[in-house]
Amino acid sequence: MRGVDLRWQANKERLNMCTSGSASSCEECLMIHPKCAWCSKEVFGSSRSVTSRCDLRVNLLQNGCGGEIESPASSAWVLRSLPLSSKGSSTAGMDVIQMAPQEVAVDLRPGDQTTFRLQVRQVEDYPVDLYYLMDLSLSMKDDLENIRSLGTALAEEMRKLTSNFRLGFGSFVDKDISPFSYTAPRYQTNPCTGYKLFPNCVPSFGFRHLLPLTDRVDSFNEEVRKQRVSRNRDAPEGGFDAVLQAAVCKEKIGWRKDALHLLVLTTDDVPHIALDGKLGGLVQPHDGQCHLSDANEYTASDQMDYPSLALLGEKLAENNINLIFAVTKNHYMLYKNFTALIPGTTVEILHGDSKNIIQLIINAYSSIRSKVELSVWDQPEDLNLFFTATCQDGLSYPNQRKCEGLKIGDTASFDVSVEAWSCPSKHTEHTFTLRPVGFRDSLRVVVTYNCTCGCSTRLEPDSTRCSGNGTYVCGLCECNPSYLGTKCECQEGENQSIYQNLCREAEGKPLCSGRGECSCNQCSCFESEFGKIYGPFCECDNFSCARNKGILCSGHGECHCGECKCHAGYIGDNCNCSTDISTCRAKDGQICSDRGHCTCGQCQCTEPGAFGETCEKCPTCPDACSTKRECVECLLVHARKSDNQTCHHLCKDEVITWVDSIVSDEQEAVLCFYKTPKDCVMMFTYAELPSGKSNLTVLREPGLEPTLQKAHLHTHCGFYLQQIQQVL
Repeated sequence: MRGVDLRWQANKERLNMCTSGSASSCEECLMIHPKCAWCSKEVFGSSRSVTSRCDLRVNLLQNGCGGEIESPASSAWVLRSLPLSSKGSSTAGMDVIQMAPQEVAVDLRPGDQTTFRLQVRQVEDYPVDLYYLMDLSLSMKDDLENIRSLGTALAEEMRKLTSNFRLGFGSFVDKDISPFSYTAPRYQTNPCTGYKLFPNCVPSFGFRHLLPLTDRVDSFNEEVRKQRVSRNRDAPEGGFDAVLQAAVCKEKIGWRKDALHLLVLTTDDVPHIALDGKLGGLVQPHDGQCHLSDANEYTASDQMDYPSLALLGEKLAENNINLIFAVTKNHYMLYKNFTALIPGTTVEILHGDSKNIIQLIINAYSSIRSKVELSVWDQPEDLNLFFTATCQDGLSYPNQRKCEGLKIGDTASFDVSVEAWSCPSKHTEHTFTLRPVGFRDSLRVVVTYNCTCGCSTRLEPDSTRCSGNGTYVCGLCECNPSYLGTKCECQEGENQSIYQNLCREAEGKPLCSGRGECSCNQCSCFESEFGKIYGPFCECDNFSCARNKGILCSGHGECHCGECKCHAGYIGDNCNCSTDISTCRAKDGQICSDRGHCTCGQCQCTEPGAFGETCEKCPTCPDACSTKRECVECLLVHARKSDNQTCHHLCKDEVITWVDSIVSDEQEAVLCFYKTPKDCVMMFTYAELPSGKSNLTVLREPGLEPTLQKAHLHTHCGFYLQQIQQVL
């Protein structure tokens, strides 16, 4: 009971961070911790002691500051929220809404989180724009033959999923410069010259936009039939140049505002990436802009390097494009790794002849539509965001901003908690955006900061409350230059001797405890490299407390004015003593096996010969044999079967050795014997092993058959009595 009282007292007196922060203004108080509040009441606290105006709200109320407490809290409210749509084929002229709300405002006090909820829905029958980007290098000639009528078959399948489907087409090879392509004069018109397996092909090119997105699938088929393969020099292709142009040239490609954007890249080799262009003398990084000519040819192929993965990811996300890698099996893992670096990207295995391309696209479409993942745009540096997803199973998943396994029409919810950890300059407003990957919809979040106190707007310059020499604000006087004191009643240069005694803790003690300067009856404490000096007479600090192994208050308390205020569960001058007795409880439930006392969470064994963490080991104790007897008897009853559940429990810390005779040659072994119900004497020895277990050497039972006479049993019992006498 006394231990509980000590823990309660330690918890009660624990130093709170609001009063220890020495805030000199309301704004400084708010910055210490979100639980801190400021009392702006003019007359506050006792005249005999200094009462901190910055404290926990409950303490301020107890000290008489009712109705004049400044403690703003973070908040969030919805500015715009249109309802979620149920279908993509809505009434003409109406936007399809897949995310709600669309605009939220948050007002943040540093350290104080506020939370709002958003919802995302993959609506039914949502329009789809699919741009087919094909590698036309020589190795893809078989694939080109197999997709001559792709448009018709693909449109038929996609219209089972959406009533509004459009298809576009583009192709790529690689940069038409050395060493990526054949540049010698004889290859200019036919890079396949001299290649016996396929002697004729078209000149190499970077990227060509061939067909804008259209619902006329016959145009797609017609354009595909016109295409001829080309030939580049090295194995990697220029596919990423083509992907970037297809993403950023929105008007030429024809991406619609209200549609799911799918960009399918089909290739049978690895891509060139940023810095590869240096091999051809291209040192200018890609600018991420559209560079298509009037003939829809990529014009910057020989001017800029290949785009980086980061740039690709940025531009694809900006334009809400889901990239689908359709690649051959031997390059699957490389492109799979790319998907981890480019959000909203999937990868599927393409057969060597592209015959599975339709099923591949259907699978990728289903995968994209079965998940929702939030992305954050333009997050301010002084904000922390925390997400909790609630998916279709109704369960909450903290620290997750992604839901998978959704069906078309399902709604995923996300709780977003926003926290500021600093205060920018006054009247600062930030914004950031939350957007599901691959969606047009977004949520705009407007951020303002609640870092000022309401009382700060009610200034009283040259206030009579401040002797006419200062500005009264939030219960305090801010003195004009050359004036000092709580009421600005003193002026620098005046005779200070009449005030000096008010800076002594007691008569005869040094001014401000020798750790500050006395000015107008007030102590201004010196700064210290060891910590903070404070108090009306600079008599306190937060570093002159008892330590344990060099750690102030053992790390289990706060140093307050030379005394450790221990956290709950610890006592002592340096808080090194735990009040927890669970660590002293032995396996039998007794504290220290009833052979000692629990002090600071550790057993102090008082029984001679007792040792162990809970004093559980004691070969010389009177009850040493009796504690082991239950194990021995159990084994004898069950014919020495240690796998019996009861015996296993009783003997779990014992190592059993069965012998025909006892030889007492171990000095540390204790001889134990007891009389059995059949008037025999059973013997065993007991010794502790370094491993912490006990070694029991047990005498075997007489090897008599059940039909033997009682006289024979007595003979064997007499034999054991003789052994006992010999050992003793």
